[in-house]
Amino acid sequence: MINKIDHIGIAVKSLDEAVPYYEKALGLKCEGVETVEDQKVKTAFFNVGGTHLELLEPTAPDSPIAKFLEKNPFGGVHHVAFNTSDVVGALSQAKEAGVRLINETPKIGAHSKKIAFLHPKSTMGVLTELCQDGE
Repeated sequence: MINKIDHIGIAVKSLDEAVPYYEKALGLKCEGVETVEDQKVKTAFFNVGGTHLELLEPTAPDSPIAKFLEKNPFGGVHHVAFNTSDVVGALSQAKEAGVRLINETPKIGAHSKKIAFLHPKSTMGVLTELCQDGE
């Protein structure tokens, strides 16, 4: 059911500070910035050989990214996202395998993708996102 690694989410304190690093030091091009109100984040995406880097800046003190930054003040890798053509089926498969789900049903994330997270206590310590391209 997994097609590819869709993106790697990286928590940052400020997109204004982080985007120039990725553009100037690494020569990548920011594809755009988007606010995802439901997730309380502002995102910036970079395409690296078909896989994206997603920079995540919190937009509220109670956002998951703000909480991550409290524990990891320099930021860093927050999650790995896998693309699937059937996020509901992938969630069901994970649950049947005994994986603890953060989201029982998908939500809408950046780029209008259907997204759902698997709990890191069930995924060898890696916060895992399942995502399906938006219709």
